[in-house]
Amino acid sequence: MSAAGDAIIVARNLRKVFPAPRGSGGEPIVAVDDVSFELFEDECLAIVGESGSGTTTVARMLVGLESVTGGELMVRGESRAGGVRRLADRRRWAREVQYVFQDPYSSLNGRQRIIDIIASSVSLHGQGSATPASVRAGAQGILDSVGLGERFWQKFPHQLSGGQRQRVAIARALAADPGVIVLDEAVAALDVSIQAQILNLLSDIKAERRVSYLFISHDLAVVNQISDRMIVMEQGRVVDAGVTSEILADPVQPYTRALRAAVPRAGWKPVRRERLAV
Repeated sequence: MSAAGDAIIVARNLRKVFPAPRGSGGEPIVAVDDVSFELFEDECLAIVGESGSGTTTVARMLVGLESVTGGELMVRGESRAGGVRRLADRRRWAREVQYVFQDPYSSLNGRQRIIDIIASSVSLHGQGSATPASVRAGAQGILDSVGLGERFWQKFPHQLSGGQRQRVAIARALAADPGVIVLDEAVAALDVSIQAQILNLLSDIKAERRVSYLFISHDLAVVNQISDRMIVMEQGRVVDAGVTSEILADPVQPYTRALRAAVPRAGWKPVRRERLAV
């Protein structure tokens, strides 16, 4: 395990409160409450929980898509709790942390060819002067590295499969050469065989580039395959944390046990959560 001094991301007592829906007369909604974790160099940390548990809100705060209500959120020693105020800061932050969404189609420009999508990111995040030829060569190299060869470069997003579009989204994240990639349910919409291909690709990228992952998921089978450590969130709070293999081998917390019991396997039968919580 990495030393504490190697932590890229540090969250301390993180909190996010959304206002009550307009006209509802209800109470503010606490989406994240007292969440703390660290992400180290060359590590994959999974944040696990069902829809509504606050996992995506944590990820969105990290990349500046949501403001922080309370607590501290640091990336390489710099606070992100205050949000992004300048375009230059947003671009600099993007070179440190990139986000891959569950649905790549909605985040890709449907009017751009694949090579142009990646070239735009290479140009935007490149350091110093770059010629159009070097930008294009860089984009081609990145697409090759995610398994999208020359025959894909002139295609539009709608001409690709779901797995191929996710490879494009990963390539676009890599174009910024980030230290951290946040993967928010990045394989949830794919069938099992394509999931395995994307997870193997992510493992290869991590080994080659020594990039760290913050992997958001509700699927413990996927989490077990890719992550080193995990935290489990329920209703905005951390209810379990530790080394992934140890937690999944013998989960102690009822919620973690319920999530593990929901993983399909040979002879699997659904078990009501109330029974697991006894």
